[in-house]
Amino acid sequence: MNKLFSCLAMAALASASMGAFAMSHGGAMSDKDKTEMTEKCAKMDPAKADDKMKADCKKLTEMKK
Repeated sequence: MNKLFSCLAMAALASASMGAFAMSHGGAMSDKDKTEMTEKCAKMDPAKADDKMKADCKKLTEMKK
């Protein structure tokens, strides 16, 4: 019975740590996406761009620093 509880606790901790690892790496941009976004930001006209594009370009430039 004691081994059962320890196995269940170990399984719960392992699944929680794997879930956290997957969530932290799930939203990363690929290199191809980064280069495409950099090109779009370079061609972007700030007066005509929408707020989402401006925010994405700002986030991309902050990531480079």
